[in-house]
Amino acid sequence: MNETNETGEPAMKTGIIDVGGGFRAIYGVGVTDRLMEDDVHLDYAIGISAGSANLTCLLSRQKGRCYRFYTKYAFRRQYASTSNFLKSHNFVGLDYVYGTLSNHDGEDPLDYPAIEANPMEFYVVAANAETGQPHYFPKSRMHQDDYDICKASSAVPVACEPYVVDGVPYFDGGIADPIPVRKAFEDGCDKVVVVLTRPKDTVRKQQKDRGPAAILRRTYPAAAEMLLNRYRLYNDEVELAKQYEREGRVLILAPTELYGLSTLHKSYEGLNRMYRQGYADAAKVAEFLNA
Repeated sequence: MNETNETGEPAMKTGIIDVGGGFRAIYGVGVTDRLMEDDVHLDYAIGISAGSANLTCLLSRQKGRCYRFYTKYAFRRQYASTSNFLKSHNFVGLDYVYGTLSNHDGEDPLDYPAIEANPMEFYVVAANAETGQPHYFPKSRMHQDDYDICKASSAVPVACEPYVVDGVPYFDGGIADPIPVRKAFEDGCDKVVVVLTRPKDTVRKQQKDRGPAAILRRTYPAAAEMLLNRYRLYNDEVELAKQYEREGRVLILAPTELYGLSTLHKSYEGLNRMYRQGYADAAKVAEFLNA
């Protein structure tokens, strides 16, 4: 974290991107738990959707906390369920996840003082529902018992209502900048670990986004347009990350299969298998950073 190394030269700035992906994002929990176990420290982190939650645990150095959220609390009706959606048009109970459970007096509190004390830069990506453009919330917008930026980044279009922060409605950041590797380098990173939650060579198709985009267009046409074209943006950004990887500036970590998981579908076995692969794959990080 120093500005210079022992020889007086500028220190290398290292970063991590966690793209999220609903329940598939437990892969990133395996990665971050392994980084903490190996005592790997990074200078910069940027998270999207569930990836932003994963990285808060890296910031607070609470190994095992996010694992409990995916494998214990996520099976509760209040966390994610059709009944949630019928009551509030929010399949995922964002206030339950990032409030009831995570506040200082909650069942599994986030150690906010540790986050505040950690010098690592941290950004959370959300999509402005009115313009469709990405917004990068800095760590300074997070406060004790105020994790609204993670809620905004995790509001999956149609499955959730947009989440309002400072008077602006936001959707899941994945529709606006799904793999913000360009931003990480613009912000001065020299090496970046990119955590995907689909196999590395997956080519996203537009088909699954057409229906939700048609519904979204009635209320948020600009966000609907971004959702409709997310597949192209995702594919382009994966290719950019691969280009940087060939140059030795990026390490891409990605599962080899989905283990039956999707954004909103889970099984206990699938979650654990995905977690274990992320944990194993993260063994590559220390060597990459030191090369």
